[in-house]
Amino acid sequence: MAIELVPDWMAELEEEDVTFIKKFLLASGSLKEMARQYGVSYPTVRLRLDRLIQKIQISEHAEADPYIALIKRLAVEEKLDFGTAKILIAAYKSARSGENASARGDKTKEDLP
Repeated sequence: MAIELVPDWMAELEEEDVTFIKKFLLASGSLKEMARQYGVSYPTVRLRLDRLIQKIQISEHAEADPYIALIKRLAVEEKLDFGTAKILIAAYKSARSGENASARGDKTKEDLP
């Protein structure tokens, strides 16, 4: 029985990630074997696996807030440093909470004398 519909988290992965997953499965989940195949150290393979796990987790939560998911994905892919990602997310959440307060008629810090 073939998969008729590829899950969203898998569709968002790069070809390199899918290849890594395939090799991981064929190596029966052995990071030591993966390190041998790629010609790198065990910690390097572990880091790669951790980043792949983060990508999948982020894509699972992307529907809740696509902007935050994008910032997190850029940080995991090292296209944005984690410090900057935290600042952007905090500012975004702050701006959104201000918008929500205004929509409810609540006073925000800017409204107070």
